[in-house]
Amino acid sequence: MQRFGDKASAALAIHGAGGGGWEWALWQRVWRVHASTVQAPDLMPAHGGLAQTRLAHYLAQMRNAAIALQRPVLVGASLGGLIALAIAADVEASALVLVDPLPPRGIVPRPAVRALPQDIVPWGSRRRFSSTQRALPDADEATRLYAFRRWRDESAAVLREAAAGIEVAVPRCPVLVIACDGDEVVPTAASRELSYQLGAEFWRCGSSHVGPLLGRGAAAIAARALAWIHAETHYATPSQVPLETE
Repeated sequence: MQRFGDKASAALAIHGAGGGGWEWALWQRVWRVHASTVQAPDLMPAHGGLAQTRLAHYLAQMRNAAIALQRPVLVGASLGGLIALAIAADVEASALVLVDPLPPRGIVPRPAVRALPQDIVPWGSRRRFSSTQRALPDADEATRLYAFRRWRDESAAVLREAAAGIEVAVPRCPVLVIACDGDEVVPTAASRELSYQLGAEFWRCGSSHVGPLLGRGAAAIAARALAWIHAETHYATPSQVPLETE
């Protein structure tokens, strides 16, 4: 059996709406200490631009990226969590970690649906630092500034599709769901119900929606998620850090 960190066991990390692969930089640094490779590509718009982009475009991109890695560990946050869950069975993922994932169809309560523009949500082109501060209450100022400079616009159609929910196949690999009590986007109850439906392990933490990736406690969460993967896939387990479980 190859070690996690070899090409056949590499991780594919999928970011959320309006973000980019940069959101996983801290997780990449933490996992690299244990020789674990994490690829974090950006979700790319369709050839016609964001206005023509649909969820199927993102699903196809990440499915192709995962297949190229040969049974990877999949890690996804928010919209990226829904994408990771949707492709996990197809790509024969070896493990799946979902961080505040947008829930698939059939999971309640649903995330609150906000009014969206017709085509493009201008999170990048009209970004405000005050909005970043509110989104990252548990991050330091340097991280907030780093994120503020990198937010991007997003396809409104993708967000509407994700909010409505899509059908997914239950993956055959070990699954971990991490839910944040400070999440203003995905109800903790939805993540708990998803974990129940998937037969997954369920962890709770006090972070904001993107806090597990960018908050002050992100390194600890990344380390424990890696420890869980190593334990579930029978590799040597790095030191763990406390986190509430249910």
